[in-house]
Amino acid sequence: MAQLARKLNLANYFALGFGTMIGTGWVVLMDDWLSRGGPLGAMLGFAIGGIMLLPVGYIYGQWVQRLPDAAGEAAYTAQVFPPFVSYITGWMMLLAYLIVCPWEAVALGKLVAYIFPQLDRMQLYTIAEQPVFLPRLLVGVAITLFIFWINYHGIHASGTFQSWATSAVLIVFLLLVVISGSTGSPAHLKPYFSRSPFLSILLVLQIVPYFVTGFESVPKVAEESLPGFQPRDFFKAIAMALLVGAGFYVLVIGAVAYIAPWPSLVGKRFATAIAFEQGTHLAWLARLILGISLVALFQVFNGNFVASTRLLFGFGRRGTIPSAFAKVHAKFLSPSVAIAAVTVATLIGLLLGDSLLVPVSEVGAMASAFGWLAACLSFFIIEKNLRLRILSAVGIAVSLILLLMKWLPIVPGHFTPVEWFAFAVWVALGLLFHWRPHR
Repeated sequence: MAQLARKLNLANYFALGFGTMIGTGWVVLMDDWLSRGGPLGAMLGFAIGGIMLLPVGYIYGQWVQRLPDAAGEAAYTAQVFPPFVSYITGWMMLLAYLIVCPWEAVALGKLVAYIFPQLDRMQLYTIAEQPVFLPRLLVGVAITLFIFWINYHGIHASGTFQSWATSAVLIVFLLLVVISGSTGSPAHLKPYFSRSPFLSILLVLQIVPYFVTGFESVPKVAEESLPGFQPRDFFKAIAMALLVGAGFYVLVIGAVAYIAPWPSLVGKRFATAIAFEQGTHLAWLARLILGISLVALFQVFNGNFVASTRLLFGFGRRGTIPSAFAKVHAKFLSPSVAIAAVTVATLIGLLLGDSLLVPVSEVGAMASAFGWLAACLSFFIIEKNLRLRILSAVGIAVSLILLLMKWLPIVPGHFTPVEWFAFAVWVALGLLFHWRPHR
């Protein structure tokens, strides 16, 4: 069977991991984060979540050195569990990545419509009281086809695009932090929490897995590293992506709340841009934020698209879904069938419109935690070194806590019936793919 192209270096891996995390959530959903926890609650939620996930990232770093396989969690769990358990684990992790693709396509339409309000016309239908407009839908289709085109032409094009996008996002982010620090006021941060401190942090911590999912995307493209790439550098990329990504969220929340009174931002679309325009009276700065959020949207869409296609490719190669998904393009050495499949799935999800945004955060967070738990548990079972077993046990505990926060009805912010239904549909679809004839 043909091999994928080997083109990625350490900077590409960092850009992939970081870019898979940082999209438009910090612009589109800032009001939701502040309403959940207040500025301090939201900052602590993301900081605690990032620190808690370091042991999980370390275990992934160990796994990818030993088993560089595009199937990721499915390959890891296959070392200790029956094939069906391995497949379900991988299928759940696929959900964490795949679900982001239509999310970002929808968010792009919403963002462009904010800049050009005339796009909010020609309503086609309504889902969950959210209208779906034809112009927005067409914008989402266009970006999806662009991402398809980049990835179809190989990992080098995709990795180069990711690196440039990540650099641009980080430069503008640092500029915003400096501007906020020089023009804002500590008084704007009050009240520090939206509810009690514990509940504020908890409500934010529940969604952290969704917004920091991405560090573990590095192993999905481990087979595509440049010849001579040092295996230990995989963990460097994972750790950098996790720490820089979590730090990004902490600082941007603080910058937004510092530059404008945060209660005035709750319920506002694109609260980040509004806050900086209010705090500086500079319309161009708000436009810059919207512009860089478009770049961030492209990078997170591309990063999750890459991870999704590699998982499908890995499943096809393992024979757990039809082997056609493992087909590699003869010229570009890209997983062409898997890329086409993720494109189609994204276009279908795009039809759900704005109703997709917040529920997706909840389901995606659970799917990520499930995959992390399986990877750490598998490593704990096979590892003999005491220090590594302790680290994997910590990873198990962290992942399990994050998972139970979504499953247990006694925890505020648990799954709603709609989210359980979406989860059940995804599992049923996975079973259908698995049990049908594969060849």
